[in-house]
Amino acid sequence: MPRNLIVFGAGDIAELAAFYFDHDSDFEVLAFTVDREHLDHESAFGRPLVPFDEIERRFPPGEHDMFVALSYAQLNGLRRDRVTAARAKGYRLASYVSSRATTFPGLVHGENCFILEDNTIQPFVTIGENVTLWSGNHIGHHSRIGDHCFVASHVVVSGGVTLGEQCFVGVNVTIRDHVRVGDRCVLGAGALISADADADGVYAPAATERSRVPSHRLRRI
Repeated sequence: MPRNLIVFGAGDIAELAAFYFDHDSDFEVLAFTVDREHLDHESAFGRPLVPFDEIERRFPPGEHDMFVALSYAQLNGLRRDRVTAARAKGYRLASYVSSRATTFPGLVHGENCFILEDNTIQPFVTIGENVTLWSGNHIGHHSRIGDHCFVASHVVVSGGVTLGEQCFVGVNVTIRDHVRVGDRCVLGAGALISADADADGVYAPAATERSRVPSHRLRRI
């Protein structure tokens, strides 16, 4: 029998989470929940949408788990706070690890993790709670991913890296082996992190500039 699941959220990530849980886990999503001030419909994606302040009455925590499907807003702080609120109501937080991710025996991860397809997670990796690993990342051996992080796609985390809490790691970031990244760092798309990064750092490579030559003047294209 599938386990009953409530998803916190009603946006794209919540819809995606429900799809993954329904099709690739032991859970069945029965309803969605949001804070009352964000409630503008009575249903979402064909299932009930319930205000969070009523959720335990309609879907008791002893019979349902919860997954908080929110983005990296406020450096993952919004998702962290809703995880804390769900626990305070007595819910156990579910995690999703794709059957199409490459993992090995002994992988340790916390609750409310969202690990999508094509992640390669090498042996001796530890992943904290409330961590999102979008699709297609490499997480090297003996690395530690702190709580409340969001790692976008095609990121290379080399071996022995420590990523602090509440970090955001953009697409195509590369972190060299044995580097320590402090809490609440933002690593922008395409950044190369080759040395330790202190907490609260922002690393944003310059974007590619538009050429002065218009496309119709290019030859051989």
